[in-house]
Amino acid sequence: MENTAAMPENKMGVMPVGKLLLNMSLPMMVSMLVQAMYNIVDSLFVARVSEDALTAVSLAFPVQNLMIGIAVGTGVGMNALLSMSLGSKEFETANKAAVNGIFLTLVSALVFLVLSFFVPEIYYRSQADDPEIITYGVDYLSIVSFLAFAAFSQMIFERLLQSTGKTFYTMITQGIGAIINIILDPIFIFGYFGVPKMGIKGAAYATVFGQFIAFVLALFFNLKYNKEINLSFKGFKPEWRIIKRIYSVGIPSVVMTAIVSVMTYGINGILMGFSSTATAVYGVFGKLQSFAFMPLFGLNNGMVPIVAYNYGAKRRDRIMGTYKLSVYGGMCIMLLCFALMQLFPKQLLLLFDASETMLGIGVPAIRIISLSFLFAGFSIVTSSMLQALGRGVLSMTISLCRQLVVLLPVAYLMSLTGRLELVWCAMPIAELVSVTMSSVFMIRLYNKLIKYI
Repeated sequence: MENTAAMPENKMGVMPVGKLLLNMSLPMMVSMLVQAMYNIVDSLFVARVSEDALTAVSLAFPVQNLMIGIAVGTGVGMNALLSMSLGSKEFETANKAAVNGIFLTLVSALVFLVLSFFVPEIYYRSQADDPEIITYGVDYLSIVSFLAFAAFSQMIFERLLQSTGKTFYTMITQGIGAIINIILDPIFIFGYFGVPKMGIKGAAYATVFGQFIAFVLALFFNLKYNKEINLSFKGFKPEWRIIKRIYSVGIPSVVMTAIVSVMTYGINGILMGFSSTATAVYGVFGKLQSFAFMPLFGLNNGMVPIVAYNYGAKRRDRIMGTYKLSVYGGMCIMLLCFALMQLFPKQLLLLFDASETMLGIGVPAIRIISLSFLFAGFSIVTSSMLQALGRGVLSMTISLCRQLVVLLPVAYLMSLTGRLELVWCAMPIAELVSVTMSSVFMIRLYNKLIKYI
């Protein structure tokens, strides 16, 4: 690290854009597909405990999503600063971004550990009045929150690998973590091979164990292969200048995730007014949706460091080439998933042991909500592009308007009609607003910034 003049050019500055995006994104798309498969399989096993257990796990999503959002937001901010610093050959700043990012992640995990002692029960009692759902939910969420260190550590060390283009290793860590989770789910939940039957607690322990193994692997790969970053904590003190730069990009991402959690909390409350089955359907759709969105997020994760690196290197051609290819790829992914949702909604629901009541609610719900996929590919890629260029506040604004200004109020107004199918319509309506705002912000950013690079 001392002899910076001898350091070879990172592939993000020299490899052809199409090949680079594929090289960066494909491993993450594969690993995130495995992650999505784990999410679905996890719910499949929980559904076999009972529909109440499935509802309880569905209600846990806002808190889990907030946890993931804080970790990802910190990682996004660290990634953007780190990749930009490498692009402009500021290697000391890159190292400081890495160690301060890790410090912030550990502090966040400690906060969730403390909250795990009293928040889960308060949270579930605000959402449901069924004692069984509350018991299941508190058991599940307490374990996941108390052991949040595993999830936070996995994410930050995987982000370090992504920031320098070593996405193949993140495919290994995420894939192995998810596979271990899938294997342990039935063993812990139903008590096979001499392991005590733990029910929904088993699902939580399996999740945490898989995350911990992924973290250990990610740490190993960083120490052995990520030579562009020097992970030394000798004499470390938090550097507030670096933390401010990390959170200038990361906080909007955290806020966007918090907005999603608030929105989901609100939607769950609206749906519980119809029935707990409607809430379970929404939770199942969330799992199916993750199978669609995870490859898109993998594409985004490959795009962001490329854009940030070439922004630091002042390469407009590579910035826009990466963005355009990402938009095309994202739209193709979402169109394929839209077709599957429209053609096979019943078969997808039956994977979760859906009752006739759940099928009656779920089939039209999946077909209506998946209309939002037609716009989501462009919106999500463009939002990530804004973050990569240090304009996280614009992404936050889009998310705020989509989730809280449009989706939640429209869903509430639709619920007053007493027709559940109209509540589902709020989601594609909100996505139309999102795609419009994304287009306006991207055009303005290009005219004010990008075309002058």
